[in-house]
Amino acid sequence: MKITRSAAAPTFELPGIRFTSLASPALGSVETCVWQVTVDADVAGDPHTLDHDEVFVVLDGSVRLAPDGPDLTAGDAAIVPAGEPIRLANTGGRPARLQVAIRAGFSATMADGTTVGTPPWAA
Repeated sequence: MKITRSAAAPTFELPGIRFTSLASPALGSVETCVWQVTVDADVAGDPHTLDHDEVFVVLDGSVRLAPDGPDLTAGDAAIVPAGEPIRLANTGGRPARLQVAIRAGFSATMADGTTVGTPPWAA
């Protein structure tokens, strides 16, 4: 059994967005990646797609996963199928927190076609 203590979990920062790794190959999980993401108020990430399904569970706040998608609030879950565009945006006036799960080894591609591969919080 591998345990990731919250105080020791690796954290990665993008402007207004924090990723806290809980399970990944680097943390001993061969098949599954799990992280928490915190999105500051009025912040949106860059549009991208993934090559595997991604599951989002909203823990706090309000977010939207696509510009034309519905708002999700605490307790809601969304499954974004592989290849479907994602643009995580906080739609509330306070930070939003989500739990995210995806198959290990996934690859991300930005909207302009740039392949990013697996981001560091999932490596």
